[in-house]
Amino acid sequence: MSNEYRFNPGDFVVYPTHGVGKVVDITESEVGGQKLELIAVNFDKDRMTMRIPMTSVGKTNLRPLSSKDIMDSALKSLKGKAKIKKTMWSRRAQEYDAKINSGDPCQIAEVVRDLHKPADKGEQSYSERAKFEEAFNRLVHEYAVCESISVEEAGSKIQDILQSSHL
Repeated sequence: MSNEYRFNPGDFVVYPTHGVGKVVDITESEVGGQKLELIAVNFDKDRMTMRIPMTSVGKTNLRPLSSKDIMDSALKSLKGKAKIKKTMWSRRAQEYDAKINSGDPCQIAEVVRDLHKPADKGEQSYSERAKFEEAFNRLVHEYAVCESISVEEAGSKIQDILQSSHL
């Protein structure tokens, strides 16, 4: 991400490895004799505030929320057929982690789609279920903020899309 986007207090942002956060403050601080402009991002669900130097925003891939078009594209991919490679779980888990931590809602939606297992289709392993929930929660939180709806409502809507794709 280039620094052409200017973040402001109150903006919702996405930090790829933590999901949706809210810019709470932009301050100047002196660190090691140098003045730094720091952006403070609060992640409510993790009860954490992260301070990122403005000069490092591009390297961290901090970005504004996805546009409606990108979110619609992500939700549309949930309706597709699961694409599960015939490789060992450990290898697939690494690929899923990379997609989840990319912060890209389309890639996260692919993980949700691929790991979603309807109740009537048998059990999932603990680690598959954990990966699914991590991806699902990331997607739900960004969708909720994009649509200005509750996390619960966003989760229900995404579950409905997943259920309808298996009918």
